[in-house]
Amino acid sequence: MNDLMSLLFETNAFQICKENEPFIYTSGKIGPYFINAQFLYGSRQSSQEFLDFTNLQLETVSKNLIPASLFQKIFEQYENNPIYKTVMNTLKDFIKSKTNLSEIDYISGGERRDWFFSILTAYLLEKPHITLFKDLSAVVSTHDFKENYIATNLAGKRVLHIADLLNTASSFVRFWEPAIKKLEASMATNIAIVDRMQGAGEVLNKLGIPSLSLLQIDETLFYQAKKLGIIHENQLEMLHKYTENPDKCMREFLIEHPEFLENAIHSENEKTAKYAKACKELNPYNL
Repeated sequence: MNDLMSLLFETNAFQICKENEPFIYTSGKIGPYFINAQFLYGSRQSSQEFLDFTNLQLETVSKNLIPASLFQKIFEQYENNPIYKTVMNTLKDFIKSKTNLSEIDYISGGERRDWFFSILTAYLLEKPHITLFKDLSAVVSTHDFKENYIATNLAGKRVLHIADLLNTASSFVRFWEPAIKKLEASMATNIAIVDRMQGAGEVLNKLGIPSLSLLQIDETLFYQAKKLGIIHENQLEMLHKYTENPDKCMREFLIEHPEFLENAIHSENEKTAKYAKACKELNPYNL
């Protein structure tokens, strides 16, 4: 897994904020690092190109045609990009060592970023794939994506879900687990590329879904970043505090730096301003 950890840094999938400049998340909270697991597709540019292609497919073609189109793009990337090939071969070997594949009937992945990894996993493991959409519909494909059809019932079938990134598992609660239940199937296991270690595992356990991950955002990763010179001592200290108690750490930061949110609200970056306003309005830190 050390190779994958290095690839997190190489592709900038793991980004640590500058001192006193935490990231503002879509949830309205703030934090010292940001994860873009999809960059392990090879690079920021190639992952954005694939997302753009995915969005175009979602907007213009029938759902049952989408999986095959995505597979063609993904397979080409696997054949030509050594970073993505390393990630996917590692994932394949990890699944084989940690699960009993004879008890798994399908591989699933949810709209959109799970598809970076779930589609090729199905091909490599020779298992049919379930492409899950946020409206709770699903398309089933053969492992080579030559046959694709709208799923209506998969009663009694057991599904291995592949997630790109685990935060709080809200997508599972709202979309993926209900979509699988709608098919009368069951989600036997979840495997994530990256787990932020912020409670998703506990949420999934309550749903009866065991969860594993290739990479965890924890002290080991932080020390590796320090060792490689990617971060300095002050950043490492903030990461420690954040890991111990995220809300307390960020609340103390905002109290010590009251100008941070106001500056962000007036940022020329529309997303930054939008998320900063959400942070102020939602007031998740009870300021």
